[in-house]
This record gives sequence, structure tokens and C-alpha cells, in this order.
Amino acid sequence: MSEIKTMTQFAADGKMPEVLFWVGCAGSFDPRAKKVTQAFAKILQTIGIDFAILGNEETCTGDPARRAGNEFLFQMLAIQNIETLNGYCIKKIVTTCPHCFNTIKNEYPQYEGHFDVMHHTEYLQNLIETGKLKIAKNGPISKQQLTYHDSCYMGRVNGVYEIPRKILMSLQADIRELTNCRSGSLCCGAGGAQMFKEDEPGDKRINLERAEEIAETKSGVVAANCPFCITMLQDGMKNRMKLWFMI
Repeated sequence: MSEIKTMTQFAADGKMPEVLFWVGCAGSFDPRAKKVTQAFAKILQTIGIDFAILGNEETCTGDPARRAGNEFLFQMLAIQNIETLNGYCIKKIVTTCPHCFNTIKNEYPQYEGHFDVMHHTEYLQNLIETGKLKIAKNGPISKQQLTYHDSCYMGRVNGVYEIPRKILMSLQADIRELTNCRSGSLCCGAGGAQMFKEDEPGDKRINLERAEEIAETKSGVVAANCPFCITMLQDGMKNRMKLWFMI
């Protein structure tokens, strides 16, 4: 993969990229999410999409701060990011994180941040439909039995259910739906800034409940479109296996 150019570099050349790739905190620092970042960037480079990142100019969108009740910090981050984006005259943004997607798309307009924001699944499906992205037959997950977890911020919050499934079908995956899916999907347990705090009192962790649902499908793979969900589902599956071995 060749070097990814920043908006500063584009501006220095007097050019504007086709799209800005908003990497996000997870996509920058979480080991698993970084692989998604690299894979998505490689796809864009391979098919010749002219894109840029903000690099060191990108900060957290403020989503965790707002969910945790720190509205002041959220507004500081939001206004800083909007000023940066508007300074470059950015119009189109794509991100691999539903939390970033929802915040920039639905909450930044409150502070004069008006952008065309797409989740990477939406962007990839558009590339497939326009013929810019070709899907090879008999790929790694062709005929693979898998299940798909609807994240809260893509699903119930923004109503995006079918596009990720269309991509999986393009890859010829055999999708086995969870009992609670689409608008009835269960949260992974990370939403509302719960990712960053101790569990509240209860009988069972919600990600363990979800892990048990996943196991019931007897699928070899679970797909998710959110780095928070992936972390919680991984933890849930590991915990479930540990409990199973202890019984």
C-alpha cells in the first residue's frame, strides 16, 4: 500500500480529494480496527479513488463525551473538527465507525457542520453498484456460514440494515440471521459510553447474551460494522467459552 496523503498535502498542491476518509479513534489506535482501516484504504487505492485523511489534525468526534454527559467537551471537540473540515471546504466524508458516522452526520449540523457522510459499507456498496469495485468469485468467505450483527448506530439510529447484508451476499456468504436482528437487534453493550466504564448491576452482561445468540446460529463467523461491537462481541465469545469450559 502506498503512502496516504493528508488534506494538508492536497491543499499544498491546490487540489481537492474525491472523499475524506475519517479514520476515527478506534481505527487509529485499536489493533483490530486498524486492520479495517488499512484494508479499506487499500481498496480505495487499488481502484484509484482519490482520497485523503486529516492525519494529526483529526481528533475524537466527541461522541463518547456527549454520551457520558460531558456536553462541554463534546462541543469543544465538535467545533474544533468542524472548523478544520470547513477550512478545507470538505463536503464528502466516509468513515468505518458508526459512532463517527452518526455524530458527524446528525449532530455536527447543530454547529454549522454540514457534510455528506457515508459509512464505509454504504460507500463500498455504491462502488459495487457502479461497477468501480469488482467482487471476485469464490473468495475467502464464499459459501461461509456467517451471521451479521446490526450495530445500534447504523441500525436503529440511522436505519441502515440491508446495505451491509448486500455486501456479504456479493461475497457469496451464507447469512444466518440472529434471533434479534435488524430493528430488533440487541446492543453489544458498548453504546452510550458504556465501553469506557464499569458494568452496572445486573444478572448478565449484554455482550454475553449476544454471544449466546451468535452461538445458536452455529455460524463460523460473525460480521459487524462497528469497532466497538467487534470488541464487545469478541469479549463475549471469549467469556462464553471460558464459562463453558468451567461447567
